[in-house]
Amino acid sequence: MAVNIYDTANAMEEDLRHTTEYTNLVAAYAEMKKDEKAYQLFKDFQEVQVNLQQKQMNGEELSDDEMAHARDIAGQVGNVEVIKSLMDKERNLNQLLNDINQIITKPIQELYHD
Repeated sequence: MAVNIYDTANAMEEDLRHTTEYTNLVAAYAEMKKDEKAYQLFKDFQEVQVNLQQKQMNGEELSDDEMAHARDIAGQVGNVEVIKSLMDKERNLNQLLNDINQIITKPIQELYHD
């Protein structure tokens, strides 16, 4: 019997949308967006993260100014309760995804550890 793993993946995607971890993240994001200043700070924080990751992936050195700006914005984000709540929900969802990844990759792990 042939298995269509993409059907399983699509079913998992749908199931993920109904998990507590995902629904909590959606609620936290909606709550954060209600606070205009917090939402703008969050978007700025995301932009800084993406820029820093791109530079690191390209092997570019980060300037002292870039590092200082990243630390500053991270400090600001850490002081905003709705953003902290959102980040906590992200961590919870990421833990769920890591757990699922371990389950999915179990056959590969077993293959190399016989």
